[in-house]
Amino acid sequence: MNSRKRKYMDILNGNLNIVGINIKNARQKNKLSRQQLSTNLLLLGIDIADQSIYDIEMGTRTVVDYELCAIAKILNTSTDILLKDFREQLDKI
Repeated sequence: MNSRKRKYMDILNGNLNIVGINIKNARQKNKLSRQQLSTNLLLLGIDIADQSIYDIEMGTRTVVDYELCAIAKILNTSTDILLKDFREQLDKI
């Protein structure tokens, strides 16, 4: 079991999430600033400051499941797309 945990940690490369780069790419594709994403999240009842969105994108903040779902909704994508890189890494194990 420890070897599996170690492989999991290698996938993360020291980051606290693996979706950050995909969130950043989707946000930019949708031409939204971090502040605009933050405001749209607040309209859904989820309070994530623009600085925290930056931290998510840089991999220095974790993302809670309901936050990921709301972010995907705002960015007109799916959680599967945001998690695609992680799933591909897991499939290699």
